Amino acid sequence: MSSSKVLQRFVPGVRWARNYSYEYAISDAIAGITVGLTVLPQALAYATLAGLQPQYGLYSAFVGCIVYAFFGGCADLTIGPTALLALMTGRHTELGGESGPHLAILLCFLAGVVEMLMAFLKLGALVDLISLPVSVGFTSATAVIIATSQLKGLLGIQGNSATDFISTIGSFFGNLQNTRLGDAVLGISSVIILLLLRKLKDIKVPANAKKKRRIFHSALWLIATARNALIVLVASVIAFQCERSGTSPFILTGTVRSGIPDFAFPPWQTTVLSANGTMVDMNLGGMISELGSSVLLVPVIAVLGNVAISKAFGGSGIDATQELVALSLANVFGSFVSSIPVTGSFSRSAVNHASGVKTPYGGLYTSALVLLALGILTPYFRYIPKAALSAVIISAVMFMIEYEVVKPLWRCNKRELLTGSVTFILSLIVGVEFGLLAGVLTDVAFVVQRAARPGLSINKTNTVSNIQYVLVRPKHSLLYFPAVEWVRNGISNAVKQHGNLPMVLDCRNLNEFDYTVVRGLEALYKELGSMKVPLILLGTQEAVKNILTGATNVNIPDVSNEHELDELLQEMSSDGIKDLKEVLTPLIKCKNQNPLV
Repeated sequence: MSSSKVLQRFVPGVRWARNYSYEYAISDAIAGITVGLTVLPQALAYATLAGLQPQYGLYSAFVGCIVYAFFGGCADLTIGPTALLALMTGRHTELGGESGPHLAILLCFLAGVVEMLMAFLKLGALVDLISLPVSVGFTSATAVIIATSQLKGLLGIQGNSATDFISTIGSFFGNLQNTRLGDAVLGISSVIILLLLRKLKDIKVPANAKKKRRIFHSALWLIATARNALIVLVASVIAFQCERSGTSPFILTGTVRSGIPDFAFPPWQTTVLSANGTMVDMNLGGMISELGSSVLLVPVIAVLGNVAISKAFGGSGIDATQELVALSLANVFGSFVSSIPVTGSFSRSAVNHASGVKTPYGGLYTSALVLLALGILTPYFRYIPKAALSAVIISAVMFMIEYEVVKPLWRCNKRELLTGSVTFILSLIVGVEFGLLAGVLTDVAFVVQRAARPGLSINKTNTVSNIQYVLVRPKHSLLYFPAVEWVRNGISNAVKQHGNLPMVLDCRNLNEFDYTVVRGLEALYKELGSMKVPLILLGTQEAVKNILTGATNVNIPDVSNEHELDELLQEMSSDGIKDLKEVLTPLIKCKNQNPLV
């Protein structure tokens, strides 16, 4: 393989550069700036959700876009802070001292390392263990938790937020009397306006519409896309004017550190506030212990979202391993500039796609806009009302609650609805990590149950020669060791019900046996033989025949089709008649000699 092909394989961005044109650059610039207008208010809001100062959201919004531009394979996907990862990060930022930012940055670094390890071991397929109902239950519960955590900010209720859903609800209603009128009016009206502006992009314009009408439609779409930035801008202007007039009706974000963050290694130690109010040091082991399961859970959730988005926009041609590499590098390099964990954002990727992006280089323009904001606009961010940021978060996450899947799941598969419900309920009551784990284990339990208790179709039927037999047909294509006794008991019950009719095990749809199943069939064959009940295999595939031949000491009759089965049953029937004559002949002779017999 030539060096250029090797470079393109590991750095896909080189491939985009070969045929990059002026038209592509214009399209990417428009899309990148549009995404930038979306990510700026979201980054500030998500940093607050993570329990950090707003600038940490901006620190997290530019490195991922740059890294993905060169290492990613999907033109539409944008990497940055998300509500879900911000919530999971916020569980570790309340210890006081410098520990909040330090733990968040270290979590970002460790998440990148775990993601790189997953890419190296090609473990991206592990996300397949998380079924769609479990994913829906998890994201819906997370959306509910995020929305409720922002209710205090929306209404201007001050005080520390609780760490779980039940406590958050209790704390909110317990402090409802402390609602600030100004914040409540601003927050609620902001949510309503954001939802109304969101609908503007759904207005359709006929293809043959006049130019002015198309321009007007494009303007509406731009307003709908940049609605978060517009709301934050208008709210900030109102707050600024109120401050100048000497009134303070809103709780403001406060000072936001300006400038690009220093490039430094992630912190290996920090200080935390002890129970007696003094600051104590915490080493790397203590920090990792504090992060706990998040070290594994955060990267798994990040990979799940990132791969799903890249496949949704990029199709089946996306290399999941390369996406893992891009995501891991985004987190590792991001941790050097004080980033919190990042992953692909579906909402911003959708904006990127709708804006006409051509290549991942659109992320470079988004990064440039974020860096420009860090250098110039941060002094003005202090006037952003917290109620406006809470409104941005609530209006974004409420559409993550996928209630519409309940009805089709109820109709087609109530078992999957159960796994989704278990995930959703336990995520709210116990915690999102336990809810996700419980959902996955419930799914695995159902898979094991299906393997251990495969459906059996048992019917008495006739051959073309009108010879009766019992056909036993497994409903699954694989038979493994947990199913041995289940199948044996099913055939034994069929013998009790139908007597000494031949038992025919239909193997035409069985692709694989394991050793335990083969030995179980051998024992069943001998058991039925002692009861004068024939056991016959129908349509055994070559791979299964080899296992049967190599692992058993008996020759279980095997036929390829119904015609051979008919011939075998006829032969068995005639042999049975011959055996009966051999028994009856001496008796007949004895009766002729002695009529008293």
